[in-house]
Amino acid sequence: MSTSVTRGELPSSSADRWLYALKPASWPKLIVPALFGQLIAASSVGQLNVRAFGWGLGFTVFGLAFIVLLNDWADREVDAIKRNMFPDQCSPKTIPDGILGAHAVGAAGLACGLIAAIVAFSAESALGRRFAFAAGAACMLLFVAYTLPPIRLNYRGGGELLEALGVGFALPLYNAYLQVGENVPRVWPWVAGYAVLSLGSGVASGLSDEQSDRAGGKRTFVSTFGNALARRLTESCVVAGALIWAAAALWRPDWVPVWAVAPAIAIVAWNFVAMRRMSDDAVTNAFGAQSRYKHFLHRAIWHSTTVAAVLLWLQSTLA
Repeated sequence: MSTSVTRGELPSSSADRWLYALKPASWPKLIVPALFGQLIAASSVGQLNVRAFGWGLGFTVFGLAFIVLLNDWADREVDAIKRNMFPDQCSPKTIPDGILGAHAVGAAGLACGLIAAIVAFSAESALGRRFAFAAGAACMLLFVAYTLPPIRLNYRGGGELLEALGVGFALPLYNAYLQVGENVPRVWPWVAGYAVLSLGSGVASGLSDEQSDRAGGKRTFVSTFGNALARRLTESCVVAGALIWAAAALWRPDWVPVWAVAPAIAIVAWNFVAMRRMSDDAVTNAFGAQSRYKHFLHRAIWHSTTVAAVLLWLQSTLA
């Protein structure tokens, strides 16, 4: 198979190969919503439960590895199609380029999933959260439904909605639950906006794979409806997420205070303007422009929510 790099340019040591497979650039996609849920929940009671924070971080980290590795295992055929279609324009793929074998990646993914489940089970007794294991298992099952047989929703259409449910709702709410228990009302308005932003991220993630997904029979929003409509939906989600936060500030200013939401919305707006400037260039197979477009999208989501959560937590600790 033709590739865009030589064997010498691939990660050489075992540690480098595994680090490459774990895709550190993607980690904020799960770490940020976990932090978001923990800090906003902590702000509602005025203190951070460090033990709950640690259990939540452990579940998120091993869950992240479970998702990243098994997603590569499940997508190895369509990844190989993309490498063949664009040998000089896409990054090396973990399994098709021989960075790691399919068996090793699959086994490591399953092991990380088992550890995540053990962490959730242990957190139940350690923190006195009676639904910690069941809720953690439900979070993991969302991913199983997303990419693994027999459901494999990301190949049948609707994977973006499942991503919004998992990343936008389930993960921050699970971490909020670990932090303060069942009474987490202040989180809901924030999570509602974040879920819509996550839907935009899920749609945009398919931009760079439009033709290879279509060739491999993978039905994403982009491969079904095309690049232009996907960008419009992504941008609509960014606007809608910010509007939900603004509406929540009017509805429940005690939960979504203006002094916390205003900086978050300003960050979203700043990056949205940059997205729109890049949008007309981020057409099909314009991989560089698509990468820059998604860079501003991710900044709009990750930076805004992190700033809001930290402000809320700091205010609660200083009050």
